Amino acid sequence: MKVNVEVECTPEEARRFLGLPDVTKANEAYVEGVTKAMQGAVGAEQLQEYAKQLAPMGQMGLKLFQQFMESGANFGKTK
Repeated sequence: MKVNVEVECTPEEARRFLGLPDVTKANEAYVEGVTKAMQGAVGAEQLQEYAKQLAPMGQMGLKLFQQFMESGANFGKTK
């Protein structure tokens, strides 16, 4: 038997229902900092270097995240 349930709600309602913390202020501060840093960048190399610094654990973190996403996509294909 297969049962599908659809729920219509806003992201705010979903966050509250799941008991997740409200990170709106932290996100706004992060976006503001990135925006200020991007405004000061003069070239593509400088933007790329800044993006590497922002990523958790630098390039290693990006590669781990990419592997995680690829393994999830491959897992879905095997079923």
